[in-house]
Amino acid sequence: MARIAGVNSPTNKRVIIALTYIHGSGRKTAVGIADKLGSDNSRRVQDLSDAEVEKLSSEVTDSA
Repeated sequence: MARIAGVNSPTNKRVIIALTYIHGSGRKTAVGIADKLGSDNSRRVQDLSDAEVEKLSSEVTDSA
């Protein structure tokens, strides 16, 4: 499991869906974060590198 902003994200979910598991983050916010980082919306959490997970985590905490 990838840990993004203190939440264990399921690895078999798409990044957009996994970001909605974070409290206060809806689909619109998740799409905005993924677009800002240039992430492909069809990628799964298990396909992300450690550096990409760190970028997502820092972006989520900055946008909160």
